[in-house]
Amino acid sequence: MIVFEKTKGLTDDKTHYCPGCMHGTAQRLIAESLEELGVLGRAVGIASVGCTVLAYKYFSCDMQQAAHGRAPAVATGVKRALPDSVVFTLQGDGDLAAIGTAEIIHAAARGENMTVIFLNNAIYGMTGGQMAPTTLIEQKSTTTQAGRDFHRAGKPIRVCEMLATLDGATFVERVALDSPANVRKAKIATKKAFEHQIAGRGFSIVEMVTSCNTNWGVSPIDAHKWVKDNLIPYYPLGNFRDDR
Repeated sequence: MIVFEKTKGLTDDKTHYCPGCMHGTAQRLIAESLEELGVLGRAVGIASVGCTVLAYKYFSCDMQQAAHGRAPAVATGVKRALPDSVVFTLQGDGDLAAIGTAEIIHAAARGENMTVIFLNNAIYGMTGGQMAPTTLIEQKSTTTQAGRDFHRAGKPIRVCEMLATLDGATFVERVALDSPANVRKAKIATKKAFEHQIAGRGFSIVEMVTSCNTNWGVSPIDAHKWVKDNLIPYYPLGNFRDDR
């Protein structure tokens, strides 16, 4: 009896992610959901810039590369040109919540029938560990070496809470990938987000709270603990909108 096997939604390419990174887990959840829903053959993923830049190498479906922050705009074009496709974007916090803020807000406001997977590790990963819009107050980064100061940089943006206020967003949920229990919940949310798109309900997003042990300067084990002790209290897990 097969208990677990590699999803057909992923290729055999080795990922470029740092040891301990949760991005690989996120990709597996996406691929498993597409395969289980029977839509892998008509799925189109949009890989944006950042740590997810090479995602087109890892998924066994059509992929398109987008400029930094522009994945929702590219996904909009793909979905409108190919309405029967199942379109998703894979974006980090520097990508989605910084340079791509306008794109994500207006895609949600228009109710574009797409699914967004948003990886929030509270820092710019690939470009060297700079402060992101999601970096916590007093969290250190290469551009906030004394810690993020509210008076100079404002407070971190809670993306789910913001997008849930827009009527075009029909499914908004925040999950975490720091434990097996949370990974199972993340899988359920990911699958639900794609089900909303397949049913034609509109914009769906799953925010996955993840780690960046390399730029945080901690071990993978300590990074998992840091997610639990610091990120989740500020970015509470749960569903913020589910219009059915």
